[in-house]
Amino acid sequence: MTGAITMEVLYPRCSGIDVHKRFLVTCLSLVQTNGHRHKELRQFSTMTNEILALKEWLKASGCTHIAM
Repeated sequence: MTGAITMEVLYPRCSGIDVHKRFLVTCLSLVQTNGHRHKELRQFSTMTNEILALKEWLKASGCTHIAM
């Protein structure tokens, strides 16, 4: 894009969680070694076993910051 401003990366491994009544939508954002950003979306139910699976997925990916 012409004239676009580049955003500075503050958190190279972070996640945003959109909380709904029956499910969560999570976007995991990772800056790779080549400098490109990889994003992955997943949906989890609000049941305990699914929330624990979300936690394990974020831990395994090295996520350091989460925003809800």
